[in-house]
Amino acid sequence: MSVFTNVSELQARTWLKQYTIGALSKLEGIVSGVENTNYFLTTTHGEFVLTLFETLTSRQLPYYLDLMAHLARHGIPSPLPIADIQGSFLGELNGKPACIVTRLSGRPAEHPDAEHCAEVGELLAEMHLAAKSFPLHMNNWRGASWWKTFVPEVQPHLPGDEAALLLSELEFQLRQKHEALPRGAIHGDVFRDNVLFFENRVAGVIDFYFACDEVLLFDIAITVNDWCVSPDDTLEEGRVRALLQAYDAVRPLTAEEHEAWPAQLRAAAFRTWLGRLGYAHFPQSGEMTHTKDHTHIRRILQRHIQTGDGLKSIWI
Repeated sequence: MSVFTNVSELQARTWLKQYTIGALSKLEGIVSGVENTNYFLTTTHGEFVLTLFETLTSRQLPYYLDLMAHLARHGIPSPLPIADIQGSFLGELNGKPACIVTRLSGRPAEHPDAEHCAEVGELLAEMHLAAKSFPLHMNNWRGASWWKTFVPEVQPHLPGDEAALLLSELEFQLRQKHEALPRGAIHGDVFRDNVLFFENRVAGVIDFYFACDEVLLFDIAITVNDWCVSPDDTLEEGRVRALLQAYDAVRPLTAEEHEAWPAQLRAAAFRTWLGRLGYAHFPQSGEMTHTKDHTHIRRILQRHIQTGDGLKSIWI
């Protein structure tokens, strides 16, 4: 959530006339995140988040906004999109598709423990179950097709050892078979800064703009790679166990998922590494921007390759 497109208070006041959520009291840019322009929007009726979409199109966005609304109706603490007076979740501001969603309370857990990880595991499973009845579909725009086109673009920018790792991991991932793995709508970005806690309980999950139809285990692997890694870039057994067991208690994992776990951990790290390489080498210009460290996730991928089993023994 960065600021690439500036919105003035006058522009925000004018735009808010299309809504029935009160008059503007405060507008504050949000620096964290890397994809869209975001502002905290305070009105006389409450607190919201204003998002201007820098890459996603008006044709793609109904999937994400309708998914958030669907999950909220099913009790998931996700942001609720606000409809304008015409009944639409999506509008246009400064030439960009834009929306307003409710602002959730709570704060991210910067140093999560096993209790936090159990909460997140339960949340993931509940989201996956609630999304089973979601009728819309979206291909993973950061999936294997993108990997095959993006790797040749970024490879010339990397030192030889990293370029070789990129190619070898792409070859490994393209050999994997996913037909037997359960699929559905996933969040795709359940990092620590996208989950809010209040008194050690999940109070909200935000930033659904990597959501897509994908292997459910991939969503779990993305989450574990961020929530359960020790300072030496290895998996911390207690946190992994807590997250997976809490997930499994809500949606039992299949034998095929157990078997695919190590490769999915690598796939999740690979996807995240590619994304962060893109932000580092092909950055968007913006007034307030935030780029995450790509070397950290590369080291996690290398650890997964070296260790091989993804701590399978703790949950099989």
